[in-house]
Amino acid sequence: MGLFSYIRDIYDLDTIDTRFTTSSNSSYQTVINSRLDSLTSSSKRDDSVPGVGVKTDLHGRPVAQPSRWSTVEFYFYYVVFLVVVPYMFWIAYDVSRPSDPNYHKFEPWLSPGWIPGRKIDISDAQYFIFRRNIPYLATLVIFHPIVRKGYNAIRPLPKQNGSPRPGNPSYISAAEGDARLNQRASFDFGFALVFLSALHGFSVFKILIILYMNYFMVTNIPRSYLPAATWIFNIALLFANELSDGYQFVKMASFFWPIEQGGTIFVWARWLDGYCGIMPRWHIGFNMTVLRLISFNLDYYWSLFQRGGSPLEKKQLDPSNLSERDRISIPAFERDYSFRNYTAYSIYAPLYIAGPIITFNDYISQLRYPAKSIENSRTIKYGIRFLLCLLAIEVLLHFDYCVAISKANPNWADYTPAQLSLLSYFNLHVLWLKLLLPWRLFRLWALVDGMDPPENMLRCLSNNPSTIQFWRGWHKSYNRWLIRYIYIPMGGSSSKTWVSTVKSALNYATCFTFVAMWHDISLNLLIWGWLVVFFMFPEVIAGYIFPARKWENNKTGYRVLCGIGGVANLMMMMIANLVGFAVGVDGLKSIIHGIFRDYSGMLFLIIAWLALFVGIQVMFEVRQSEYRKGIFLKC
Repeated sequence: MGLFSYIRDIYDLDTIDTRFTTSSNSSYQTVINSRLDSLTSSSKRDDSVPGVGVKTDLHGRPVAQPSRWSTVEFYFYYVVFLVVVPYMFWIAYDVSRPSDPNYHKFEPWLSPGWIPGRKIDISDAQYFIFRRNIPYLATLVIFHPIVRKGYNAIRPLPKQNGSPRPGNPSYISAAEGDARLNQRASFDFGFALVFLSALHGFSVFKILIILYMNYFMVTNIPRSYLPAATWIFNIALLFANELSDGYQFVKMASFFWPIEQGGTIFVWARWLDGYCGIMPRWHIGFNMTVLRLISFNLDYYWSLFQRGGSPLEKKQLDPSNLSERDRISIPAFERDYSFRNYTAYSIYAPLYIAGPIITFNDYISQLRYPAKSIENSRTIKYGIRFLLCLLAIEVLLHFDYCVAISKANPNWADYTPAQLSLLSYFNLHVLWLKLLLPWRLFRLWALVDGMDPPENMLRCLSNNPSTIQFWRGWHKSYNRWLIRYIYIPMGGSSSKTWVSTVKSALNYATCFTFVAMWHDISLNLLIWGWLVVFFMFPEVIAGYIFPARKWENNKTGYRVLCGIGGVANLMMMMIANLVGFAVGVDGLKSIIHGIFRDYSGMLFLIIAWLALFVGIQVMFEVRQSEYRKGIFLKC
């Protein structure tokens, strides 16, 4: 393989996550078999393999359109890209230079950089903390799997004599699967306790008490009350953790023993609070664990309805070769819902701090039978791609100080409409990258450890013209969690009638209200959640008024119409995310006022819309290219 081929593979969808190129209904072993067959067959493609081939509509006609990359239309778009994209970077760089009149205002937010002659903007607290801890996290990525190998050497799997291998060398018997689960779960449980103690100090006892309370509740209350109890307990837990500031020992002592102020109990309480580990504010990241608690509870609840027979036997499935959908939907055995497995899952070290989120059923299935999708060559390319993303944000923050400018309480009237718009635009890209990096690093850690969780990020906000599809691809594992545990139980979505459309909107509103509360008890985030739902209405209504089936004979016109709508979607997504995660409501008001204060702002807005329209047409063609490869993503 040549260098350019290898670089192209690094940016292949299959490198990010095999879930993007393989149907969730088929086992990845099918892909491996087809790959082997292609080495001995003259054919280039086996259309019988799910996820490969050409998608057809109800009439059997191909959905993918002929390539437009070499058309006059797209040559014009290439020229626009060559002019507009560098100019966008120049505008943001120009206001970040020391020669800018406002430089003295945001310079205190800058830090020494590693690119000669440039400082770096690491004023964002989340990225600053992640960047500072990269050496320690990288050590864990290497150290944790090595410790597991040492543990496995001390407590090896028992040999299974005479285990049948029905023509498959990778076959794993039920006994071998159980032994592997016990080995891995025991290690995960023990390492989790050590890991938690290092992270949170004596707060580890608070976490274990919460875990036990949830486990005791779910395994002892009547089945019919379990879903309601799950949601009440865990939503109340989100509020309690926040309002109590993590249940500090001194505050608890003051509450239970108010008369003993300054006594021995308070001395001990202050001492315990003094040993709070590397991450003292444990409750901030515990929101991720709450999602895993709900997953365990509801997976356990649904398993109670299938105790009469094994779905594996009914469907005649090989448990060592399941599709992802089966790993998630088929419940674990009754004995698997133990406190050890539950704790090991809830505090699985690689995914504990920030995810990605994996369901309890999927976790247990992968403990018992290793995921076929984990291959060393792909994991290495995934790691290289992570490093390239890290390099991208480092370079961006050396030349574009958009975050520092927004934190320095600027007078937005000092900036032109173009500068305001592009500072906001790049602010959102910094937001995207700062979330992408920890998610990919933690997923890389899990892959190295032999666990394959879903990828959280697929497309940047500059590569998604649809509001609905954007939120399917942003924090994707969380999106899948919301669909499984909230959206589908509430009835899902439908736009066949106005009533079903309104019901779908209410379901979206419920999901995003939960998402906003889950992120933080903050008015900005609550407004963000409602804005996201509100901004979905135009796309849903437009899809109802302009169904694709009525434009079969005018696909170019429909593409242009969708492009115009896509520009509006991008604008609304930017507004929602600026409110929720960047400048807040007041900052957004100032930015909008600055853009519309004179005719130059309107002129810039028209030019920006035209540039975004060109970008959206390229986005559409990227998806058509994926269709031609047999890849059909909903985001």
